[in-house]
Amino acid sequence: MQQNKPAARARQAILAAAGALAMLPGMLMAQGAAWPTKQLKLVVPFPAGGSTDSVGRLLAAELSKELGQTVVVENKGGANGNIGSDLVAKAEPDGYTLLLSGVGSNAISYAIYQNMPYRNSDFAHISLLATGPNVLVANNDFPGKTFADFIKLARENPGKYTHASSGSGSSGHLAMEMLKQDAKIDLVHVPYKGGAAAITDTIGGRVSVLFLNQDALLPQVTSGKLRALAVASAKRNPAYPDTPTVAESGYPGFSAESWFGLSAPAKTPPAVIQRLNQATVKALSSPDIRQKLESVGFVVVADDPKSFSAFVDNEIAKWGKAAKASGAKMD
Repeated sequence: MQQNKPAARARQAILAAAGALAMLPGMLMAQGAAWPTKQLKLVVPFPAGGSTDSVGRLLAAELSKELGQTVVVENKGGANGNIGSDLVAKAEPDGYTLLLSGVGSNAISYAIYQNMPYRNSDFAHISLLATGPNVLVANNDFPGKTFADFIKLARENPGKYTHASSGSGSSGHLAMEMLKQDAKIDLVHVPYKGGAAAITDTIGGRVSVLFLNQDALLPQVTSGKLRALAVASAKRNPAYPDTPTVAESGYPGFSAESWFGLSAPAKTPPAVIQRLNQATVKALSSPDIRQKLESVGFVVVADDPKSFSAFVDNEIAKWGKAAKASGAKMD
């Protein structure tokens, strides 16, 4: 009997370990259910005051209600969103540090920056929040009154007309690069350091046309200072109901939209990702947040992590192709 005691003790240890392992999933689920237990941080990778910041603050306020914990916005601008995005990519994957992801820092940047500090695989994507099309506008002195006029003039006068953008490698710049390829037209690119300067010079007639986000252009189009020629979404935008899409104007499938999403560091526990997704979907159903976003032309979206991840993959491929064609590169 004495000889069997070590074996019995070994069997008991194995059974105890097995029991602990069997309880582990339940313990983890319990922890996930209790999450969050402290304040969360939502990193907006652009300075305060822009569209990205506005969307981030709207979301943070609603998530605070849904999660029962304060969600604070932290602006970490620089390098077209890459600095703040890298901060989240390298953060502890516990769900307490989140990123307001977007078309620039989470799609275009992979194609135009030579030394990216992070990869798409460094993120767990939670939900697409909203999309908004780039809009092609012309100044009032531009001879073309419609999108068809613009294409005809550009084809007949290669290199004569100029197109502004908010910067080399921006979604507006690459949207025009896509259109140039599809329509076989040639325009001279004039990049600006931000959308405000590009709008001013387009209104003043120093450049012919401009592709820019719908919310930035809406006041100028509404006031008649700029003429909207086309929107670059699959369907007409509610804020621009009388403006045709590029797709319906002879270029089926054409789409060049900005977007915002919610993402976390990779390896964030699935239970936490699911909780964040549920809270985000609920937050986006708020009449207040929907009204504020839709009033400036954003289309509110609320999907699941799998769908959003697939969306990001497609965006990386699409914008990467456009960036390669344009030759846009950043250090």
